Amino acid sequence: AFREQLAEKLRREQLPRAVRYLVCADPPGPRIGNGGSTLHALRCLEEQYGDQWTSFTVLLIHSGGYSQRLPNASALGKIFTALPLGDPVFQMLELKLAMYIDFPRHMRPGVLITCSDDIELYSTGVTETITFDKPGFTALAHPSDVAVGTTHGVFVLDPSSFSGKGGLEYGSCYRFLHKPDVETMQQSGAVCVRGDGPQLSSPGSHGDSATASECVYTDSVFYIDHSTAQLLLDFYKQMGTLCCEIDAYGDFLQALGPGATPDYTKNTSNVSKEDSGLVAVRQQLYSLLQGTALNVIVLNNSQFYHIGTTQEYLFHFTAESKLRFELDLQPVAFSIFPDTAKTLDQLSIIQSILEPGCVIGPGSVIEYSRIGPEVSVGKGSIVSGSYINFNVDIPSNCFLSSVSVKITDRVEYVTMVFGVGDDLKKSVKLLSDMHSLQFFGASLLECLDLWSLEASDQLFSSEDTCLGLWTARIFPVCSTLSESVSMSLNMLNSVQHKSAFKLSGFQLLSVQEMLTYKDVEDMLKFRKQIYDEICLQRQKEKSDY
Repeated sequence: AFREQLAEKLRREQLPRAVRYLVCADPPGPRIGNGGSTLHALRCLEEQYGDQWTSFTVLLIHSGGYSQRLPNASALGKIFTALPLGDPVFQMLELKLAMYIDFPRHMRPGVLITCSDDIELYSTGVTETITFDKPGFTALAHPSDVAVGTTHGVFVLDPSSFSGKGGLEYGSCYRFLHKPDVETMQQSGAVCVRGDGPQLSSPGSHGDSATASECVYTDSVFYIDHSTAQLLLDFYKQMGTLCCEIDAYGDFLQALGPGATPDYTKNTSNVSKEDSGLVAVRQQLYSLLQGTALNVIVLNNSQFYHIGTTQEYLFHFTAESKLRFELDLQPVAFSIFPDTAKTLDQLSIIQSILEPGCVIGPGSVIEYSRIGPEVSVGKGSIVSGSYINFNVDIPSNCFLSSVSVKITDRVEYVTMVFGVGDDLKKSVKLLSDMHSLQFFGASLLECLDLWSLEASDQLFSSEDTCLGLWTARIFPVCSTLSESVSMSLNMLNSVQHKSAFKLSGFQLLSVQEMLTYKDVEDMLKFRKQIYDEICLQRQKEKSDY
């Protein structure tokens, strides 16, 4: 999917031609986390380019993961999430390249590591440049509220190396904390007084009434110089295979700085699976990296944004968010949108074709879709990759995303539908605990009843006991895209009105299975048809003038 989308962008000359693009998937077997993926990617670089890679400046973007919290990105990749910006639209990949455009010329050979669903915006003085030229690790740091620190990495800065003046400062980090609680941040000296740069807040100032001027410096992008990357690669090769999930942030950065201690290696509280040998691997990494420098570039005028959940996505794209203002996100981007379509400013239409007569409620996002004249979409909903050509009211707070699948040798369609707040990550181990699973505000058990489906182990697609919305086989496979949307909306309607809608008789897939059987080619073809039609319309408009 990634290679195909990159090739298409290069064909359209939407990406720089002189750059080499390499897609590397994790090796088969157990999940290895973004840290394991980093090591594996270094190996791919060496295999692909030999000694050449010693002179490369590399941007490594982690874009794996199932994207369970933003499932319209699950099938084709988070890094290809479309933004309501540009003509034709930018996806996250182009935004990343634009944001980091000044980095390579001030960067010695090495690797800059970033995620696919975060955005870092910053301003620096005319004469200030961000330079990645030191040995070891160099990380960008952003001032954030203390509460934000609990879900991020936090730098304990060395106060003697910072003045706290100016938009950009270079200094060193004494210690890195991974998702620390507030008390840990205060005790380890991570809390600073905003506006004065990294000064420790006086002991009298914390307690419950932490003032708004307190901040911590949180992580985002980090750089590893080539010799450190080589050190990590040699470690990976000598290990043979990796059997546990390593975190590039937690497991690399916590080993750095003079204040690092090996305590974290034994803490497995926020690890998704208790892995074989995780503690041992962490300890080996700790001894490998211990004593390596962690340089920090503090960007005092900067903001870190995350678009990894349906809530964040809707907020940043449709509400009066700072990000929307700073990037100048548009209510309508590269779409055919008739004046007669009823709407308000608070919405986001991305590469879609809307027919006169349709109504889109405030706070909703429509991407890569065709919406007919008799369609109304409620408030705060997401519609992705769908074709809706019949009379229907899509409720508020509804998540609807269509996927092309190939189970035998022909293309068919499945549409997943949820409430935007539904938790697709949640799972239970036993059928008897299923009452705690919620689908669009109702208990999943109740829904199964309405759909004439039986709660059994066969209802779920996972081998292990992972019973949840992600693995529930509830979505009907249909022969056309619009029929699949219609069927899934019928399911939703039956839940909303507590009326029966029989699903027995259909072939049913879980979201997990949709991704296994997805037909990338067909999904991209649908997007391209919309793209071509919009381009054609543009040319017509030009020639009309």
